[in-house]
Amino acid sequence: MNIRIGLGFDVHQLVAGRKLFLCGVEIAHPLGLLGHSDADVALHAVIDAILGAVGAGDIGQWFPDNDAAYKDADSKVLLQTVMQSEALQNCQVGNLDLVIIAQQPKILPWVPVMKKSLANLLKCEESQISIKGKTTEKLGYTGRGEGIAAQAVILLQKS
Repeated sequence: MNIRIGLGFDVHQLVAGRKLFLCGVEIAHPLGLLGHSDADVALHAVIDAILGAVGAGDIGQWFPDNDAAYKDADSKVLLQTVMQSEALQNCQVGNLDLVIIAQQPKILPWVPVMKKSLANLLKCEESQISIKGKTTEKLGYTGRGEGIAAQAVILLQKS
């Protein structure tokens, strides 16, 4: 069994007039994330972790933000595209550890539905996924409520 580990990171600015999506789930919040796509910072970090694990570049190479085809794209579809690609042939998720860094909204109430969404997208069990919400104790751009960041580490097993 060939084991591969990938690390992903993403950040997006919070703004009025946008919906907030995390892990493919619409989150009730007065602000949403600004981006070329739906700006699902959590899925973007997961995509980068997966691509890093198999040495296949990053999300910007696969889905450039200057390509009109990806304007307002659903990040679930982007993740599915990566998961179905030849780069991921014969790969299975060992585990995913995801940290969502935000002062608001609180992440913990949303963890069960986010785990279910990710397990479906990654074709794995919910028990293979960990999602943690962290604040920065009101420090920095996340602490001031200006944005949300996410970090992901994934272990892929390639047969």
